[in-house]
Amino acid sequence: MSQSHPVYGRIDGPIVIIGFGSIGKGTLPLIQRHFDYDAEKLVVIDPNPDTHLFLSQHGIRHEQLAITRDNYRDVLNRLFPEGQGFCVNLSVDTSSLDLMKHCRELGVLYIDTVVEPWAGFYFDTENNAERTNYALRQKVRDEKAANPGGTTAVSCCGANPGMVSWFVKEALLTLARDTGREVDAPDNRDGWAALMQSLGVKGVHIAERDTQARRLPRPRGTFVNTWSVEGFISEGFQPAELGWGTHETWMPENAHSHDRGCRAGIWLERPGAITRVHTWCPTPGPQFGFLVTHNEAISISDYYTVGAADAPDFRPTCHYAYHPSDDAVLSLHEMFGSGRQQTTHEILDVDEIVEGIDELGVLLYGHEKNALWYGSRLSNAETRKLAPFQNATGLQVTSAVLAGMVWALDNPQAGIVETDEMDHARCLEVQRPYLGPVEAHYTDWTPLQDRWEHFPEDIDESDPWQFRNVLAT
Repeated sequence: MSQSHPVYGRIDGPIVIIGFGSIGKGTLPLIQRHFDYDAEKLVVIDPNPDTHLFLSQHGIRHEQLAITRDNYRDVLNRLFPEGQGFCVNLSVDTSSLDLMKHCRELGVLYIDTVVEPWAGFYFDTENNAERTNYALRQKVRDEKAANPGGTTAVSCCGANPGMVSWFVKEALLTLARDTGREVDAPDNRDGWAALMQSLGVKGVHIAERDTQARRLPRPRGTFVNTWSVEGFISEGFQPAELGWGTHETWMPENAHSHDRGCRAGIWLERPGAITRVHTWCPTPGPQFGFLVTHNEAISISDYYTVGAADAPDFRPTCHYAYHPSDDAVLSLHEMFGSGRQQTTHEILDVDEIVEGIDELGVLLYGHEKNALWYGSRLSNAETRKLAPFQNATGLQVTSAVLAGMVWALDNPQAGIVETDEMDHARCLEVQRPYLGPVEAHYTDWTPLQDRWEHFPEDIDESDPWQFRNVLAT
């Protein structure tokens, strides 16, 4: 283990990584670098036979099996016999909630990057309201309310959801400073919500542009992405979804609200991966993004709500605005155009990417300085120097997993938590060395700019930051 990497603590008991796709593979070396643990108690669970060759070459124990409804209790009981250790769930098609609940019953620390359901849920569930991230998140929040405290389980701690919630807080402090307000970082949810309200922020885009590319063109019939293809397809087929702010005066005709829970979100009767929105990132400037549903769209709007859930005094609009890599965009067009998924999936490897960055941040808008983008502009070239087995997109995720694990070790009895509820300064302290340039950029752009005058749209010129203007027609 290199002495140049800080060791953040000791993990007593087993470390079990569930899932070994691109994110699991990239998280492994960060765990090895930054924690003290018993190497013989590190195990990876993954059904892919190709995983075994890689792990055996690196001396890592591998159990080649899939976690299912029928076996997850037995597997966890067997792997965590002494009621301690850390479960790092980076898989698809496994119920995050069920795994989280059982780990907490065992006294085992837990972390995941998404509220994932059991296999079949995304495509077999006919009720679109039940397929939303709002509904999936609400089940976790219900469990938190029913069983507060206890062993820490960190929910949805990747790049987004996850890191971007920490960026929102840093962006608010930056905006406060740059508008002449002397403020200390609030120490509770009410304080952060009041700060956002006082700064006049109307909403937040999770604004991302992925420009990573390789030399070879994308083969037809192949879905190419810079991270989990299965994960992207699943969330892309879910309904478009967003946190719904109090400044909004118009709602799309195909929109639906929720009658229970935090009431912070709405969903559209349309897949997110073909729903476009206007947004802005530093490199391209104005761009289209896809309104793909994500947990943070709801959690951020919920966290910064002032007043009652059903009649708030203030709540920001929040949603993902994602422009994936060009190969991923072409893959989406092919998939939705043909009406069927590609049979071949490929993740762009760090060694085949020849250019590009993943520019992922938060765009806070509607305030006196118009809009502020705050985020990571990590290149694939820099990623090569920082950590093995991943591209820039992957490292933004895996370093957030690392930060979440460190926080959980520091706070082992915090119960179920989302990243909005964690100490963002501590988490970014751990993660920042892996993020490349982390920058703040102001812009005078609004969604009313760069419209095609030959094709008039039904927009609201009285308030540039209405979702009516953000949604692309």
